[in-house]
Amino acid sequence: MQVGKQTTILQLQASFRQYGRQPLPAVPRYKPSMAEPSLTIASLIRDPSIGQVCSRWLKGGRCHMVWVDPSSNPVAELERRREEFDALLLEQGAVGPSVYQSLSDLGLVLPAVVIGAGTGEVEFHDAEVHLPTNQLEQLSYSLDAAVSRFLRRGGVGAGDVSADQLAPGGETPDRWKLANRLQGRLGLLGVFYKRDSSRFLRNLSAADRDALLQSLERTYRDLLLSYFRDPSAANQALESFVNTAFFSDLPITKAVEIHMNLIDGFAKQLKLEGNQNDFLQDYRLALLDVMAHLCEMYRRSVPPDGSAAS
Repeated sequence: MQVGKQTTILQLQASFRQYGRQPLPAVPRYKPSMAEPSLTIASLIRDPSIGQVCSRWLKGGRCHMVWVDPSSNPVAELERRREEFDALLLEQGAVGPSVYQSLSDLGLVLPAVVIGAGTGEVEFHDAEVHLPTNQLEQLSYSLDAAVSRFLRRGGVGAGDVSADQLAPGGETPDRWKLANRLQGRLGLLGVFYKRDSSRFLRNLSAADRDALLQSLERTYRDLLLSYFRDPSAANQALESFVNTAFFSDLPITKAVEIHMNLIDGFAKQLKLEGNQNDFLQDYRLALLDVMAHLCEMYRRSVPPDGSAAS
């Protein structure tokens, strides 16, 4: 990258530094659901305010969150209740690497969403999904993405276990049992995920729809601000945006609109500050990346026989 362009990008990031920290999202207004939750989520959240907002964003949906104290031997608690939990909600830095290593040694590697800054670092395993604290409106969609990604990365589906893969004594491996449990609870076919249409953008209340769109805009802003500076953080922001866009059935035109509105805002701010803004055209690459990833998710969402339509 040329030095002049890099300097201008740093000026752009400084101009929009106020977007780096946002208050925790407002409490959503959900209609009560009569259906039993499909997933039980173990929450290792240390910050009570974050935990409260996470709980409220999941309220009324198909996820039930159970708090596990991260400072009081969480490994033993998760091991004792291993048949109960389907996924993990983690706070970045709440537990140390030794906890994750112990969970891995016990075979307790579950779908995971990590709440915290998008640093590009892996917290637990390479199938985890990251979500910043100012974008918790997307939590339920991130959990969907975490389950789908976990199954795809693990390569374990119903009927895939053979005799030589069985544990000693002929028992079914925990990883295979977890995959089948997730499939049964959420309407999965292999690694193909059946989306929940009640949480499509068009089916949300006006208030929830606006909150989700604003959260997606913050995610996309994170993508743009780190796109040329920090590829790892940009990848996490890209995945977060694409995951929510897919599971909320975000129209492609709306994704383009979010991109254009942000670029226009950046251009106006740079002009007011007397800086050049020609380099903003390069950010079309970010939009192309989003479109390519979305196309790939839609391609993978339907099995070859078309039997798992959304």
